[in-house]
Amino acid sequence: MQTQALQEIAAAPDGEALQAVKTRYVGKSGLVTKELGTLGKLPPEERKARGAEINAVRAALETALNEREAVLKQAALDAKLASEAIDVTLPGLPLPAGGLHPINRVYDDLTAIYERMGYAVIEGPEVEDEHHNFEALNVPWYHPARDLQDTFWLDDGRLLRTHTSPMQIRYMVAHEPALKVVVRGKVYRYEATDATHEAMFHQLEGLVVGDGISMTDLKGTIAEMARGLYGPTAKVRFQPSYYPFVEPGADFAVWWDNPRGESKWLELGGCGMIHPNVFKAVDDLREAEGRERVYEGKTGFAFGLGPERIAMLKYGIPDIRYFYANDPKVIGQFRGELG
Repeated sequence: MQTQALQEIAAAPDGEALQAVKTRYVGKSGLVTKELGTLGKLPPEERKARGAEINAVRAALETALNEREAVLKQAALDAKLASEAIDVTLPGLPLPAGGLHPINRVYDDLTAIYERMGYAVIEGPEVEDEHHNFEALNVPWYHPARDLQDTFWLDDGRLLRTHTSPMQIRYMVAHEPALKVVVRGKVYRYEATDATHEAMFHQLEGLVVGDGISMTDLKGTIAEMARGLYGPTAKVRFQPSYYPFVEPGADFAVWWDNPRGESKWLELGGCGMIHPNVFKAVDDLREAEGRERVYEGKTGFAFGLGPERIAMLKYGIPDIRYFYANDPKVIGQFRGELG
């Protein structure tokens, strides 16, 4: 029996066949187990020797079973590793090409237009202090304009900036006129979200300061941006509006021929001539840092717009929340155009 069992164990081709051999010989109803059950029928003088003989066979079979099981497991592992082996001499598999996010593409289009006009592109901190975000921009604590920009306040008294305009102050404090910059970045406002409003969105802000800067320069700059976005025949319209950091202020719109064949005025943003109080606040900060007062008496203009609105209309996106949902079915469709 032992000889026959050892031959079957050695010939077992896989774990399933080996388990069958184990069951046949040393299972609960196996041949060796049945032999142990016959010991009670033997005379006492034969029982001990017969029991030792059967147990020796059982031990030999269990050792062989364990050894064969280890061999079969190693063989299966080797086969698995061989099937997963990588031939490093083969050319690599091409990965799918990524693409720019629609907001980044609009940002790049806008900044490229202004860089051609000699503007520097800068960014600034998203966490601001109250003075740079409000007071220095002619928005004191009692000003009703603050009600239009509900604010995310932080525990340390600072806030998430409600617009990119604080960088006007920071840049003018660190630099002397003449200057031309555009600021790009995220801004935050505590408001209900819907298809056209989000608590976090983007702005592009422009600032020009020098001698003799006029509203004509501002209108020419906005018109050049419109031609860069919508072609040489683009028209621009200005309507009076109020912003506390500019005087006079205006909203600007572009005549837009949309893909559906409809033509209409598209409101893009706000602008105006920098308020003298802003220049005074800048010089006050410069003086506090030991710098020269150089802005009082200067003139300049500022403007701001939202890339989301341009991207929504350009790419036919109906809901601003799609930009930030990380849905590959939405963003993935721009891979070919924006890659």
